[in-house]
Order: sequence, then structure tokens, then C-alpha cells
Amino acid sequence: MSGQQDAESSDPQQSSLTQRLGGSMRRTPLLKGLPREVAVLTVIAFFVAIGFGILAPSLPIFAKTFDVNALQASAVISVFALMRFVFAPVAGVLVDRLGERLVLTSGLLIVSVSSAIAGFSQTYFQLIAFRGIGGIGSSMFTVSAMALLLRVVESNQRGRAAGAFQGGFLLGGVAGPAVGGIVVAISIRAPFFVYSASLFVAALVTLVFLSRARLLDREEMVSEGNANKLQELREALSNKAYQAALGTNLISGFVTFGLRSSVVPLFVVEALQRGPSLSGFGFLASAAVQAAMLLPAGRMADTDGRRKALLFGSIATALGMIVLTASDIAANGLGSTALLGTVLFFASMAIQGFGSAFLGSAPSAVVGDVMGGKKGGIVVATFQMMSDLGAIIGPLLAGLLVDLFDFNWAFAAGAALALIPIILVIRMPETLQKLRTPPIKDVDPELPPAPMT
Repeated sequence: MSGQQDAESSDPQQSSLTQRLGGSMRRTPLLKGLPREVAVLTVIAFFVAIGFGILAPSLPIFAKTFDVNALQASAVISVFALMRFVFAPVAGVLVDRLGERLVLTSGLLIVSVSSAIAGFSQTYFQLIAFRGIGGIGSSMFTVSAMALLLRVVESNQRGRAAGAFQGGFLLGGVAGPAVGGIVVAISIRAPFFVYSASLFVAALVTLVFLSRARLLDREEMVSEGNANKLQELREALSNKAYQAALGTNLISGFVTFGLRSSVVPLFVVEALQRGPSLSGFGFLASAAVQAAMLLPAGRMADTDGRRKALLFGSIATALGMIVLTASDIAANGLGSTALLGTVLFFASMAIQGFGSAFLGSAPSAVVGDVMGGKKGGIVVATFQMMSDLGAIIGPLLAGLLVDLFDFNWAFAAGAALALIPIILVIRMPETLQKLRTPPIKDVDPELPPAPMT
């Protein structure tokens, strides 16, 4: 512990500021009782999400200024997810070799710089190139942040820790679009620079509030030598609980980040014949339910078990897609002016928000249990790749089904695929290691009581 003492005593003023801020953040309900690293990572997630929330809606619009078609404009979004997927294994290796703090900071700075340069793009291919570089940095940030989050908490804290981390993303994701319209009004290029600034702030938070000495001390507590990382991954893949976590993350990426984000806005306008703002209200309803359920979902994962929380999330996701399918059927059968289709649409978004709260904490907690407190960059990277893969495939498959058939076919396909993780969860073992109280020793009633000291 001498390294930690030296590092923190060298700048007592900074140490005092860190402790005060960490203490105040940990008093919030989502963070109460968790290590201060969780609070820091939650703040970092907020700054990343608020910047991305400002940038994301304006990306296709900015791409269209280069006189490209709709497919090429959409590719600006896809290339980011594609590079995240491709680079995730490398990010996992870097985490295992260099440590989470260095990879986390480097990833944030890469996205920050590449986003600022993308704002100056003079051609479509420059924009594509720098968005791709940003995807590499995003992969480094995501893998290292999740690996660190799962390593610094105890087994009975992982569900709430993952929920708090997702809460930072959720809050930033809601706040970003709320101010995005003001930023875009200044200039179509302005969101790139705001996003870059928010990422730079997140990198500063990492450097100032994540103590390298504390992380090294934690690593020494669980260090077991330089294990073969590929062997670790093979062992994890043979674990039915890890298989369930991979399956739920794949479908979560497919449904939530892929199919829903790409097709639902079109469904509202073309099938329900409503204004584009209705889809925004639908996503807001989903986010509100998710935010309300984050703390209960994390607590369930840490007290009742990961398996129960995964079942709640998986079943709700499938049910939400079934209701969304029914919404299109009602619009087709009763007419777009009928109220039932719109009511079912909002119900489906709320149900999926409920499911997202559980799938935002329980699968990550399972991965942390499989890692056992050790560095698990490659294990976390593989887990993250499943979500990215779903986000890449989801829009493509959904768009194809809508073009060939109708919206209800795309939603029904999502519902059918969402049933697969339920099967994986049912067959998985429980991974939560509950704290056990030591047995009470038998006391001979003939012996006199021990004297008080």
C-alpha cells in the first residue's frame, strides 16, 4: 500500500478534493456503498453520452451536405459500429497488457481528436475515415471501462455497479438530444466540436480521479501471474452463464441499438402516420422506465441472483417486440387513424425500457463473476463484440424485411430472436456468490460465561 500512500500524499489538496467529490457522488442512491471508481466511471459515461447524444442526430444530415445518397449517409453511423467490432479484441489485449486506466484515457482522447478533425471534413471520405478512427477509440474506452468497473467491485455489488454505469449513459443520452437542437442551430459542424470537448473533459476526469496506485493495489490482490488470455477466453466460452450473457448482449444490440433505432422512426411516420416527434416521445418513455428501474434491477441482480434478473430482462425484451408487432398489425387492420396502434406502440417502448434496465446490469455482472476480479480484457471485449455485432446486423436485416414485406415482419423477427436468450438463461447456473455468515459455535451450557474485558 506504500505506492498508494506516496501517490496520494504527494498532493494532499488533490487527494482531499477527490475524496470529497467521491463521497458526495457515492451518497446518491445508485452509487451508495460502491467504490469511488464506480462513481468516476459513471461521470465519464455521462460526458461521453451527452456529447454523442448531441452529435448522433446531426450525423446523417451533415453527411448529406456532401451530395451522397441515403445509404452512404447511413454508412457514417455504421462505420463507427463496425470499427468498434473489429478493434474490440485488440482493445482487450491492450487492457490486459497496459491496464485499464491508460487504455481508457487513450481511447477517449482518440475519439475526441478524431471528432474535432471530422468537424473540419471537406469530403465525404474524410468524414468516413475519421468516424472510423473514432470507432477504434470508442472500442478502447468501452472495453477498458467495463473491465475496470467489474474488477473494482465485490461480487454482491456488480449488478448495482453496472446499473450505475448504464445510468450515466442513460442520463447523458437523454440530455444530449435535448440541447442538440440549439447546437445544430449554431452550425451543422458545431456538434462535432461539442462532442470532442465533452470527451476531453471525460479524459481529464479519468486522469484526475482514477488513482493509478489504487488500481495497482487492487490488481495485486487478485493477481495470479500472467495467465494465457486465450485459455481464459476458452474457459469462459465453455461456461453456460457466460454463454447466456453473450446471447442476451447480442439480442440487446440487435433489438435495442439496431432494429429499434433504425426502423421505429420510419414505422411511426409510414405505418402509424404520425409526426416524427411521436417516435421521440416513444424513446423518451422507454428511457424514463429504464431510469426508474435501474436501481431495482441492479439490486435484484445482487440479491436475488443474476439468473432471475436476466430472465426479467430477456422476457420483457421479447414481450416488448411482440407488442410492437401487434401495434403494426392493429394499424394495418384498423387503419392508421385508430388509437390502438399508437397505444400499443407506447406500451411496447415502455416494456422494452423495463427490459433494458435488467439487461444493462445483469449480463455485465455475470461477466464480472466469470472474470473473478482479475483483468479480463479479452473476456469483456468478446462480450462487447456481441452487442456491436447485433447493432450492425439489426438495421440491415430489419430494413430488408421491411422492404420485402412489412414492418410487422421485422418486429416479429426481432421477437423470435429475443426468445433465444431466454433458453440460454434457463439453462445457466447462478453465478452470484452470496456472502455467508460464519456458523455459530455450540456453547457448553455448563461452562461459565466468558469474562467481559
